[in-house]
Amino acid sequence: MRRVGLVVALVAGLMLGACLRPAEERAVRDAKVGLAEGGGLSLVVDDGLASVRGVDDGQVVLWGNAPVFTARATLDAGARADWLLTVRNAMPDAVLVAELEEGGEVLAVEPVAQVVPTVKMWRVALRPGAVARLRVAPPGWDSSAPFRFAALADVQEALPRVGDIYARLMRDESLRFILFAGDLTETGTREQLMEFQERLEAGSRIPLYATLGNHETFTKDAREYTSLVGRGSQSFVFQGVRFTVVDSSNGTLDPIVDELLDGWLEASRQGTHVVAMHVPPQDPVGLRGGGFANRGESAALVGKLARAGVDLTLYGHIHSYYSFTNAGIPAFISGGGGAIPETFDGVGRHYLAVDVSADEGLREVSLVRVD
Repeated sequence: MRRVGLVVALVAGLMLGACLRPAEERAVRDAKVGLAEGGGLSLVVDDGLASVRGVDDGQVVLWGNAPVFTARATLDAGARADWLLTVRNAMPDAVLVAELEEGGEVLAVEPVAQVVPTVKMWRVALRPGAVARLRVAPPGWDSSAPFRFAALADVQEALPRVGDIYARLMRDESLRFILFAGDLTETGTREQLMEFQERLEAGSRIPLYATLGNHETFTKDAREYTSLVGRGSQSFVFQGVRFTVVDSSNGTLDPIVDELLDGWLEASRQGTHVVAMHVPPQDPVGLRGGGFANRGESAALVGKLARAGVDLTLYGHIHSYYSFTNAGIPAFISGGGGAIPETFDGVGRHYLAVDVSADEGLREVSLVRVD
């Protein structure tokens, strides 16, 4: 009996250890986003800021998850030189600059007629046996001019009705992109994610850059999300402002993600920094358990963000609107993408219009009602 008890204790210990890092597999999988080979071409997207949909027979298809990204393309000797690059979820005014990594020689690029605003296509002449750097970015991406973006989360079962949100967004021509804080779909299936992306392309003239929510983990621990959208945790800079999204969909940050966040915070300690995640560290109401499971972890995370001088934190998960502060950092929950709303709060469907600047930091956050 004693031996049986020891075995049971050992198994229980192993199960507990596995549960302590529920997001570990996703964090490891993130590192593989943006890597692909096919047709004699090897492709590496820097920092995984685009997922690779396909590389084969002279064609590369990417789903962009940032307004600016760079890829390194290595073409085998003897491979075909003419390639068609398609970037879905791209900035409408994005251009492609291609040059050899050694010597900086600019390669020939020919734009292909654009039908969908966020689908960009170019023909590029690569050099067999050489490495090319491909940068996809809109003009002025490296300026410090102020700009506006939209913040949104929690569409879920409202996916068939999300078109009215896009229609309202499109009335504001100053919006550059949508930052989405998780729960794009109800259960994260491949079919639902593809429908989300198809409806986005049909209804929006601007791209949407996302992190995943807990609903994306309901199917194969978000493997479909990783394949079709990209990383759950990443960071990019646009017009001098750093945007960081982290995977908090289990109400915790995996140690791998926490270490990455440390690096991103340090990189923008002196600049404007927007951080978004799905589950907020702390529930501003405090009665629903809508924040992190561990109070110590949530307090440590908020303190870390404050010490690093983060300018704005954005969350979802709670299907309403809340404005509060995290240790002095302006914080907003905007879960108004259409998922079942909190009862009697009167907020309804909405998104946030956020004005930021590399020089001035956060300028203004406005609640925009859709219903």
